[in-house]
Amino acid sequence: MFEGQDFPASLDEAVFNLWLENGRRAKIGYNYLVVVWDEYESSYQPVYVAHREEIDKYKMSHSRERFIAAYHLYSESRII
Repeated sequence: MFEGQDFPASLDEAVFNLWLENGRRAKIGYNYLVVVWDEYESSYQPVYVAHREEIDKYKMSHSRERFIAAYHLYSESRII
């Protein structure tokens, strides 16, 4: 996943599927998975959020995390 010039590295699909599963099993009621690129770690990181509005903070962030994509945990569809 995330292969090509627009992405800093590829992401193993098995890792991505594990992130979806972990988000669905969390006791906190998460609905979305946000995939960010951590500049310091040079790796993708999962971020779970309950409300769609929370995704905006990652899209506009100028910190060490770069927004890559957001997915609905239950339909697995990419929303952004």
